[in-house]
Amino acid sequence: MIKKSEKTISRKPVQETENTDLRAFALGKRNLLFIAIAFVAIILGFALMAGEGSTPEHFNPDIFSFRRIVVAPFITFAGYVFMVFAILYKPKKEDSNTDRE
Repeated sequence: MIKKSEKTISRKPVQETENTDLRAFALGKRNLLFIAIAFVAIILGFALMAGEGSTPEHFNPDIFSFRRIVVAPFITFAGYVFMVFAILYKPKKEDSNTDRE
């Protein structure tokens, strides 16, 4: 009779292939570049929305400017959409036959 503590579990070793690198990131360089561009667009959009607000003593008509209510939210939204694209982007695999000299 075999007890549970005496049972051994056989595990197959992980076979590494040529393309497997344990230090590799899930996203490539191009993805990270796209993410950086999207991040800058989002920050730019929020910066364009910033400005002085109105107070009870003084009304600031600039809070209703075209830049603050149309342009800045559009840039911010486009940055968020581009961020999703940047994360999901998968580059096409290059054919080894195209490296002819």
